[in-house]
Amino acid sequence: MKTEKVGQRIRKFMAEKELSLEALAQQTGLESSVLTTIVEDDVYPSLGPLLKIARALDVRLGTFLDDQIGKDPLVVRRQDRKQELSMLRGKDRPVALKFYSLGSGKSDRHMDPFYVELLPESEKSKDLSSHEGEEFIVVYSGRVEVTYGTEVYELDAGDSIYYNSIVPHYVSCKGAQPAAIYAVLYIPR
Repeated sequence: MKTEKVGQRIRKFMAEKELSLEALAQQTGLESSVLTTIVEDDVYPSLGPLLKIARALDVRLGTFLDDQIGKDPLVVRRQDRKQELSMLRGKDRPVALKFYSLGSGKSDRHMDPFYVELLPESEKSKDLSSHEGEEFIVVYSGRVEVTYGTEVYELDAGDSIYYNSIVPHYVSCKGAQPAAIYAVLYIPR
C-alpha cells in the first residue's frame, strides 16, 4: 500500500470540502504562497501552519498522518517507528526537525504524541508559532531551547515543559549536537 504524502492528503480534504487554495488561505490566515509550498512541495516551516490547516479542514493534525483505523491499545515499537513528517526551513533547505508519530493508526485519539529529532539546523530559525491547545514535552537527549512568548528556557535530558500553545512558541536544539524530545499535543476540535 502506497502512503500518501501530507500535501496529497490536504488536497484530498480540500477537494471534499470544495475549498480552493485562496479560500483555505482566508480560513487559515496563511499566505497563499505558504500554502502552495506546504500543499504542493510538502515543505513545513513549523507545526503552526499545519495545525491551522487541520482546523480549517475540521480534522485532527494526526489525520494527515493516519493510514488506517487501528485498535486499542496502539503499541509502537522503537524499531517500527517511521519518520512521517520533516520540518524544513524552506524549500531546498536542510531538515530542521524530524517527527515520528506515536499515535498514527489510532484514529479516535484526542492527543497527538510524537518522538521528535531536533537537528542543529533548528536553532537557526526562531519563527514562533501559536495555535489552540496545549503541548507537553520531555527532553529525551541533548539540550533543548524553548522560546515561549518573551521567555527562553533551556532544558536538558529528563527536563519537561507543559504550556498553552496559544502563546507564540518555538522549540529547537541548543548547540551543535542534535537533541530528541517526546512531545504530546492536544488541539481542541
